[in-house]
Amino acid sequence: MQPGDTIAAVSTPPGEGAVALIRISGPQAASILEKIFGPTSKRLIPRRATCGRIVEAGALVDEVLVTVFYAPASYTGEDMVEIGCHGGILLAAHILELVLRQGARAAEPGEFTQRAFLNGKLDLTRAEAVMDLISARTPLALRAAAEQLQGRIGEEADAIRAGILEAVAHLEAWIDFPEEGIAPATGADLLKKIVAVTARIDRLLATAETGRVLREGVRVAIVGRPNTGKSSLLNRLLGMERAIVSPVPGTTRDTIEESACLRGILFRLTDTAGLRETSDPVEIEGVGRALRAIEQADLVLHIFDATDAFHEPALREREILVANKMDLLPAAGPLPATALRISSKTGEGISELVEAMIRETCGQHLAAGQSLAAVNVRHKILLESAASSLAAAAALLQSGEPLELPAIELRDALDAVGRITGSADTEEILGEIFGRFCIGK
Repeated sequence: MQPGDTIAAVSTPPGEGAVALIRISGPQAASILEKIFGPTSKRLIPRRATCGRIVEAGALVDEVLVTVFYAPASYTGEDMVEIGCHGGILLAAHILELVLRQGARAAEPGEFTQRAFLNGKLDLTRAEAVMDLISARTPLALRAAAEQLQGRIGEEADAIRAGILEAVAHLEAWIDFPEEGIAPATGADLLKKIVAVTARIDRLLATAETGRVLREGVRVAIVGRPNTGKSSLLNRLLGMERAIVSPVPGTTRDTIEESACLRGILFRLTDTAGLRETSDPVEIEGVGRALRAIEQADLVLHIFDATDAFHEPALREREILVANKMDLLPAAGPLPATALRISSKTGEGISELVEAMIRETCGQHLAAGQSLAAVNVRHKILLESAASSLAAAAALLQSGEPLELPAIELRDALDAVGRITGSADTEEILGEIFGRFCIGK
């Protein structure tokens, strides 16, 4: 980002549509607009859409709606203009070219939101929430992103940082004024502060798995012997005929991956080749891929044919044993007590299976009514670093080491938590976060 320059970009996806949006932000935004726009009214009213025409050399380019925002009352905190033109790749690109000719430069990915952060409109957690809102694929993920955008995680990180700062001030007062002496109770009080802050960090870290589930989904491998109905179950969960279903053993020879939103949670389902001994080289590779899918999965659905005796060992610690083809049994047979009974053909037991999948993977994290704001991988790493530094500081205090040593650890913890919201930011962090954004956001 170059301070003082003006940026512009098309902020809507490429393709044909009813409207397209061109954004301009920076000190020259309003003056650039004046050179290419003729309003139908006598003046532009801030934050109110105005109808007019984009012109080039006196010729009409398009009739548009323009909204002007003056600093600091804008998304970026700078003067900002939004031009709503008719949708279309060529038209939007042409208007953007006109804007760039008047002195703006093309915006980098995420640069509008980065300017919002640098101008104090958002902290880093809320900036990340903007991207989560855009990429949300389920209602729960959307709700979690909205809660984070409201500042839930940022507020908790700030509270943790304030607690560490209090401990730092406490300890450095000891160092700076040794003549005052250190009462034993003072050291105990400082340890209590560290324990209390660590507990808050642990509570926030406990949301990391929820965050991963909401952002990435739950990886589920559907596995079992040939002809147990794995592909039929995949089709039933997806609500469409995605996988080929055949009574011929070995029909599925490769993994088939699809995603399904079940009860508001994204499940990434993998149908696998039947597990059996075989001499067919293609099927051998399929079995190998099935075994790799088992290793990588968060949950395994171990499917077996309810009409056959079950004598197989568990494939993973976290798995659900599923007795399929219950529609072929006249009555419940001698099945394992832990097996869920379903019929992929009729849909019997599928609702119970979905509930079990949620319960096994994320049910404890997604209790009804609780906050869904959850830390992401970046937050998790920083919180773990802070917790480690706090633990080291407490150990140094208890062992009677020179006070300068725990003070260093507390400062490291303070820095780690500050990086969550951007209170202690670096160019590397900003590049990593905003580089994932789309152009125009």
